[in-house]
Amino acid sequence: MILNYRLKLLRKRKKYTQAFVASKLGIAYQSYQNYERGLTLPTLENFVKLADLYEVSLDYLIGRKEY
Repeated sequence: MILNYRLKLLRKRKKYTQAFVASKLGIAYQSYQNYERGLTLPTLENFVKLADLYEVSLDYLIGRKEY
């Protein structure tokens, strides 16, 4: 799945920890880990927060558009 790959890539580019991103989203650390592992999908609200945090479009996050 492209989402989990891009989440991990963007997080590493920004030099953020998984714990930092989880706190910015207001979710449990393990929940964010599951996003990066491809085990669960973010809610629509968290998709928007992730796009804002990483300064990318929603289309990029889900693989409809290249950076």
